[in-house]
Amino acid sequence: MSGGGTSKSQVTDRPSDDSGDPEAAAEQAEPGAEAAGTEPAGTEAAPTEIDATEAAATEVPAAPEETPTPPTSTPDRGPGAWIVLAFTVVSLVFGSAWALTAPPFWGHDEITQFGRAYQVSEGGFWPTQIEDDRGIAYGSDLPVEFSRLMGQALNDYTGARDETEPMVDNPGAYTALEDASPSDDLVPVWFTNTAAYSPVAYAPAATALVIARAVDASVGTTVLMTRLAGVLAYTLIVAIALWVLRRRAFAWVPFTVAMLPIAAFQAGTITADTLTNALALLVSALLAKALFYRDRLGRVETVLLGAAAIALPLCKPSYILLPLLAVLIPAALTAWPRLRRVPIVLPVLVGLVLFGLWTRLSAGTTEGMSLMRRPEQWYTVIPSEQMAGVLADPLGFGETFIRTVLLRDQLYFVQFFGELGFGYVNVPAVSIVAAIVGWLVAMSRSLRPQTPRWVTAVSFLALLATTGMIFGTLYLSFTPVGFYIIDGVQGRYFMPLAVVASAVLLAWFGRRQPAGPGRAAAAVIIGSVVLAQAAALAKYGHVVWGAVV
Repeated sequence: MSGGGTSKSQVTDRPSDDSGDPEAAAEQAEPGAEAAGTEPAGTEAAPTEIDATEAAATEVPAAPEETPTPPTSTPDRGPGAWIVLAFTVVSLVFGSAWALTAPPFWGHDEITQFGRAYQVSEGGFWPTQIEDDRGIAYGSDLPVEFSRLMGQALNDYTGARDETEPMVDNPGAYTALEDASPSDDLVPVWFTNTAAYSPVAYAPAATALVIARAVDASVGTTVLMTRLAGVLAYTLIVAIALWVLRRRAFAWVPFTVAMLPIAAFQAGTITADTLTNALALLVSALLAKALFYRDRLGRVETVLLGAAAIALPLCKPSYILLPLLAVLIPAALTAWPRLRRVPIVLPVLVGLVLFGLWTRLSAGTTEGMSLMRRPEQWYTVIPSEQMAGVLADPLGFGETFIRTVLLRDQLYFVQFFGELGFGYVNVPAVSIVAAIVGWLVAMSRSLRPQTPRWVTAVSFLALLATTGMIFGTLYLSFTPVGFYIIDGVQGRYFMPLAVVASAVLLAWFGRRQPAGPGRAAAAVIIGSVVLAQAAALAKYGHVVWGAVV
């Protein structure tokens, strides 16, 4: 091969820099030249007819076809690895603070979430029916000491109170119940709503419960260990997501989303949403890197995307379209381009199959969901009738959807930032403003992704479809037949979509020139996150415990 051919081959065979580093990107050939199979600008002019004839006579055999390296987008200036350190510190501090501040079982559905996690920790992976005079019910047996603490929590956060008084009337009652040791005296605990979740969603919590039993931990210590396991799992997975994007200024966007007050609160309580949120953020970061910014995924990143594509639909089916977007990533942007899209498509298909199997296995739990409602609404949640109504009168369903949004959109907005647990404590306005400021600064410093327009359009449609799935799932599984709105939708359900939504917005309206975060901007983002968390903690502590600080 001639010297010129060797030079071109060296450029073409160079692995795409997955970091977006300006220096590394500058060493690559011009994207347009590679795509057209021509030499970069500055090479010799095309040969004359005589030269072409002579060249044909001495033509050497063509080299085996190489897999072309895809072009990367404009070089960016990201925060580097220290964003991972910053997030780890902030997440561990505030996640632990929420785990210690929220009374036991005051998180979102934490009573039923703990019951399901305890069942999984004992090897009860499948939904199990229990006897209930009211109708179909699912649950499991727990030590009676946990049931007593659950009863105390339920009485406190559902009881009437004056706004001037703390929600916890007798803190000493919690201390006495938490100091007890779990016994062999078991009682059935109802958790039909969480029995539908697969064991995957409870892996961190179940692991902590196994350890707690092994060391004979008290009731309170067991609950705290289970909560802290969620904090650790959330911090680890999101830290990996930020490491993936460390060379992109866009990394600050998932940083702000991951540290919304509602996200940290859920990480600090026992819920399947902890792992769901973390995996959604990881998938979103990998999509942002490869699908939007067109940076090549490394081997570990490709494997992580495949693993998350399997696990996320098993944690919460509503987000199944997020990993499905991964199939749009060009094969050349994966770690093994010669395998085409197999390393991505295969795990996505496995995730879909497992999702389908689990959905069929857990379908019976829906029949008992109406028992979560007021007694006069028992037996009114009938998915088959709801679906028949939608098919018979789709315009009527559309009217119900529009009415729901008109009546509840302001509630969804506040809940997106934080309606904290079943104390229903809304985060203060300063937390919402601080979170928005941090996100806006992160967005303003991020570079516009060089995403094909059709990819951006498909991503946007996937977000709309996922939103529809959230409303549709709760319409079928929680809303009574003939109810005036779609009931049960909460703003926190949209948090896992925020990173991809931000990438879509940047693809439409983002800056075209790199700026990087800058020290001042980074300080504003971190300061906004800390302020949002601190203000939310202060209000929650005052409302629930009566503490000023």
